[in-house]
Amino acid sequence: MILSDADILRRLEAGDLRIEPLDDPELQVQPASVDLRLGREFLEFQHANIPCIHPNSEQEVDEYVEETVVDEDSEFILHPGDFVLGTTKERVAIPDDLIAHVEGRSSLGRLAIVVHATAGLCDPGFEGRITLELSNLGTAPVALSPDMRISQLTFTELTSPADRPYGEERGSKYQGQEGPQASRIQGDREFGGDQ
Repeated sequence: MILSDADILRRLEAGDLRIEPLDDPELQVQPASVDLRLGREFLEFQHANIPCIHPNSEQEVDEYVEETVVDEDSEFILHPGDFVLGTTKERVAIPDDLIAHVEGRSSLGRLAIVVHATAGLCDPGFEGRITLELSNLGTAPVALSPDMRISQLTFTELTSPADRPYGEERGSKYQGQEGPQASRIQGDREFGGDQ
């Protein structure tokens, strides 16, 4: 079952679902979703001198991403074909009986902006700011401003709470993230990690 606006507001008031700061619930809470705003931090991929990315090499991550922090009154220009990691301004905490889906806003989709390549899911138990996988599929650059509504979360109720929710007990790699996070795939079991 997907939560309606009334369900979302009830869960927020109860405190088991948290979205902070939710500065304008009247604007941000939609009929069946919550709009999230764009943060100020971005990780840009550098293409020079990198023949390819090896998922099992932690050292390479530092070599191919560079952090950019945009001033509050400035903007980030996303050029055609670009892929960057951004973040939401809001920090979320998903209870053990819900799953959240990160979706794009149709107004930005009509400008060819995509907010996730594949990671559109927040597991039960996830806590942190959401990393956005931003792409410009169009032919013109698009200006993205901090605090603009960039994405939306929908919430689906599970048939029962998760027995093993996302979090520290599972060793979840992105729990508690505070800004855009580069891939930590090198921590996966198939690459010698414990995940």
